[in-house]
Amino acid sequence: MSAEYNAKFANTDIATRAIHAGQEPDPTTGAVVTPIFATSTFKQDGVLGLRGGHDYSRSINPTRTSFDEQLAAVEGGKYALSFSSGLAAIDVLLRSTIKPGDNILLGNDVYGGTYRLLSKVFVPWGIGLDVVDITDTSAVSAALSSKQYRYIWVETPSNPLLNITDIAATTEVAHKYGTKVAVDNTFASPALQHPLADGADVVVYSTTKYIGGHSDVVGGAVVVNDEETREKVAFLQNAAGAVPSPFDSWLDIRGLKTLDLRVKRHSANALKVAEWLESQPSDVIERVWYPGLESHPGHEIAARQMHGGFGGIVSVQLAAGAEAAKHFVDHTQIFTLAESLGGVESLIEVPAAMTHASVAGTTLQVPANLVRISVGIENADDLIADLKQALDRI
Repeated sequence: MSAEYNAKFANTDIATRAIHAGQEPDPTTGAVVTPIFATSTFKQDGVLGLRGGHDYSRSINPTRTSFDEQLAAVEGGKYALSFSSGLAAIDVLLRSTIKPGDNILLGNDVYGGTYRLLSKVFVPWGIGLDVVDITDTSAVSAALSSKQYRYIWVETPSNPLLNITDIAATTEVAHKYGTKVAVDNTFASPALQHPLADGADVVVYSTTKYIGGHSDVVGGAVVVNDEETREKVAFLQNAAGAVPSPFDSWLDIRGLKTLDLRVKRHSANALKVAEWLESQPSDVIERVWYPGLESHPGHEIAARQMHGGFGGIVSVQLAAGAEAAKHFVDHTQIFTLAESLGGVESLIEVPAAMTHASVAGTTLQVPANLVRISVGIENADDLIADLKQALDRI
């Protein structure tokens, strides 16, 4: 895509950039939707006579380039690189920018797959891994003063307890010690939060979630402003081959176009669900975790840092315990018992037994009675009625 075309949308709203950036009409046919370039290779006009730099689709593909430019524009970053999954994005980012002997400081509430990758793959490779309450800036500062860390790894809102980290404050502290800040922005999405604007060095996504938005594609992305980091990540991305297919890229393009609209509906529904859950008797609901509630300890930070809503994820602890949590999720009718999140349909799961089973017995272990709810874009009253009938059956 031409830089001149994308520049026309540089000062527009996110909703406008999501639809137009990287989406220049096809120069041959005038098609307004980016084509799926389902090809593995490209004709050369003489040896190394490449058309637009295209030689092989592991290295470059027009559909993937279109999505990368679209996502970079929506995030407000200079460069985006898309991957075959969120974990592939994390893996390539870290392997291309750290070496054995380096250290990572990890928040104490993160996606189980991230912890598994770091603890079971990177630690044996020689990477030091320490865990801290990432929401406590004083604790972060103390950790940084005791050891040199290459990265602080932040999830905000975190998965699954929805803890909120002050990105700007954390970045200010980290940079004093020469430590980079990587933010997994999957839960908020670029519709609600922009970590690069708050000082973060890297943003990562599972595009499987809100960006794809329809539970029909697996993908990931890295967004940066630093050209050197971009080149390192791009080199390993090509060398290791962790790239999305043209069709996966097209699905992400389609999903990102409606992100702003969907996430606002997700957020509005989630707030209604969270407020209803919080209103239930204490012998039924032990605690509700949602940053949009004033009772949430990180509410003030979230209100300042997030824009347009607080996301579509609500976590709730059932007073009757772990078995009640399993019984509850087994009896919803609109909410589907399944892993993942961020699709238009509502999902429900028990993290301790499902998405976060890999952190059992560690400092990241989640409560056994916790239920994570991915609130979709259905009618909110219907969703609440479904949760009510399921609770009534416990």
